[in-house]
Amino acid sequence: MKVIKFGGSSLADAIQIRKVCDIIISDPDRRIVVVSAPGKGVNDPVKVTDMLIAAAQAALIEGDEAGLSAMETVIDRYASIARDLGVTEVMEEIAADFRARIRLDRSHPTRFTDAVKAGGEDNSARLTAAYLRTLGCRARYVDPGKAGMILSDDYGNAQILPCAYELLRESLSGFDGVAVFPGFFGRTEAGETVTFPRGGSDITGAILAAAVKADVYENFTDVDYVYSANPHQVKDPKPIPLVTYREMRELSYAGFNVYQEEALLPVFRAGIPVNIRNANNPSCPGTLIVSERSAHESDVRVAGVACDKGFTSIYVNKYLMNREVGFGRKLLQIFEDEGISYEHTPTGIDDMTIIARSEYLSGGTLPRVVSRITAELGADDVQIHEGLSLIVVVGEGMKHAVGVAARATAALSRAGVNISMISQGSSEVSMIFAVDTGDALTGVTALYDALIG
Repeated sequence: MKVIKFGGSSLADAIQIRKVCDIIISDPDRRIVVVSAPGKGVNDPVKVTDMLIAAAQAALIEGDEAGLSAMETVIDRYASIARDLGVTEVMEEIAADFRARIRLDRSHPTRFTDAVKAGGEDNSARLTAAYLRTLGCRARYVDPGKAGMILSDDYGNAQILPCAYELLRESLSGFDGVAVFPGFFGRTEAGETVTFPRGGSDITGAILAAAVKADVYENFTDVDYVYSANPHQVKDPKPIPLVTYREMRELSYAGFNVYQEEALLPVFRAGIPVNIRNANNPSCPGTLIVSERSAHESDVRVAGVACDKGFTSIYVNKYLMNREVGFGRKLLQIFEDEGISYEHTPTGIDDMTIIARSEYLSGGTLPRVVSRITAELGADDVQIHEGLSLIVVVGEGMKHAVGVAARATAALSRAGVNISMISQGSSEVSMIFAVDTGDALTGVTALYDALIG
């Protein structure tokens, strides 16, 4: 059995949905289909999810009439697709569902917004299932709540509950046709609609693949492969035909947006391969994400170079820091108290640096953190470096190779890029370089040319 997921760009209009359904019926092993809400199309410059969020905000701020007016625009978008597909009979159910959502109780704004924006995927599934049936496919729409997609009540950032896997396995294993499952959302134990973070349809697909123990999870998007660098940063980067979970996790962390990084966890734990493919070029084999490479495949030393911006470093110096038991714990406790997750903590004998995302240090948070470090830890010096980017060099094969770090630092030196921090974990899957954001693109290009290109 294969679980197959399509992103919003693959479902943007009737032309795309026809392509998607051709892909589904071309392989009888594709039994569970996860769909996103329609994305940007040729004649539709706005994603449906963004339209629904705007409708929810209109209802919250201006009331029923404004919310309903905005929702009618969404309904018109679906009606146009249904008309082009020849399945207008499904629109009565879809329109009623959207209008019911915008009239829901608004006393809990985040819960209301989740319920409204989940309608994009929910009705995309109804539409896709209806068209599949016109092709002679035995397809059914699946309600995530009834099927057992039970999530935590963290609205907009839900997590799967352990009990859900068995419920999903039981509800999906007995159907011999194609189950069309809406991505992005589920239900709380109390029955309320709750969503994953943006890009959460990837998570839905991975959960279903793990639940039914699929042979492979096919994730269709709008690119042929995962590439070894961002095509907007490096000209014609090499495709990556095979990558490990750990490599993909590192690349996703550093800005590769092809795959939602949280979605790797369910399939990683279940050991299920993930195949990233292009809905507009289904003959292309795409990128396969696996647990491990063979010895020969590990000869690929560096799989990719990625970069993410928006980081700040807090440098803390105190003489004889290494003699002070618990200093690191106390320093990190300040960050925990302030609700700040950190990314890296390079250290020296008398100094320690915390690198965190700048968004967590906005407003008065950064001055407050600096004040606490000085007052509570007796630091001799605290220095702030804002405007940093992290360049990540990723490759399982680096652990078996000599001189990769030397080549990387030499490349950055030749390009005139100053390194503020270097970090390499004991797994040796990645090396991370902190540089000024103004030098980031130059640094990415230099590292790609030296290590891959």
